[in-house]
Amino acid sequence: MLEYKSMSIGILIEKYPFLSEFFKTYNLPEFTSTDESVREFVESLDEEFIEENGFEAETFYTALDQYIEQMLSFLGESDTETKSITIVSGNNKSGDKENFESITINSGEIICIVGPTGSGKSRLLADIEWLAQEDTPTKRKILINGEVPNKLNRFSGSKKMVAQLSQNMNFVMDLTVREFVDMHAESRMIENKDSVVEKIIEKANHLAGESFTGDTHITSLSGGQSRALMIADTAYLSKSPIVLIDEIENAGIDRKKALQILVSADKIVLMATHDPVLALMGDKRLVIKNGGVAKVIETDQEERDMLVDLEKLDKLMLNLRNNIRNGEKINNINIQKEFQNA
Repeated sequence: MLEYKSMSIGILIEKYPFLSEFFKTYNLPEFTSTDESVREFVESLDEEFIEENGFEAETFYTALDQYIEQMLSFLGESDTETKSITIVSGNNKSGDKENFESITINSGEIICIVGPTGSGKSRLLADIEWLAQEDTPTKRKILINGEVPNKLNRFSGSKKMVAQLSQNMNFVMDLTVREFVDMHAESRMIENKDSVVEKIIEKANHLAGESFTGDTHITSLSGGQSRALMIADTAYLSKSPIVLIDEIENAGIDRKKALQILVSADKIVLMATHDPVLALMGDKRLVIKNGGVAKVIETDQEERDMLVDLEKLDKLMLNLRNNIRNGEKINNINIQKEFQNA
């Protein structure tokens, strides 16, 4: 637990807006300067206030520390920034050691997990989500900033280190999109809540194939729209520093924009995919066979150069899909036109 009494009042309130309510419960006089530390402010309290309110400095400091830690836990936040995660090797399905010692993934990196269906991609995502400590069938170990995560990070329902976006997003609450995002924003006690809510809805529409409004009910969203909303929500509201995505290519959204949004929010992104375009967008590829990592491939310049051509083909296919959706016929002239546009 950190001691917050040496921090300036202004910085504390800016960093933890919920402290305004805490200070009110102590009937403290108005702060004459927010530049002074909590200790300096407490030492300036007059004897009359201390006597009338039964104020004890050490009890107040302890309560302040505990309140901040409890609120951070409730909100799923932490004073420790997650800069990296490390996967320490375990075993494959045959019990043989995986073909690497450890892999460290830094904030802002994209790691792709590739391999045949049933090879163990989802098992690796699950190990990371659970912050495994040699207590899963693979015997892998996950470190945060090079250290073993504490029990609060592993088992707390509110303090999740990992946000997972699965292939199927099902909503059961009868809320509009705006009400749903607003509820999440309110639980985070963020400032400028309304503008953040609108930003999330706007960004989600940039990703979705078909637009929706804040008044659209979440139960009526398509699979792609739901995925787009949750990716934007994860980028701008979720405090989880690690994002796991399972086959984003099946979501019906703009995959490249989705990854750009998450990376710009300094998330660590791990993505299971069969899509060659997405695979080459990653910094590394973990090749899974027989339940274990068989190979680690770093994306080199040759592959990045190839990605430019693959993205053109991908854009061509997207345009042709839109033509089909709009009821247009596909012919040689149509395809040549799309080739030129791509």
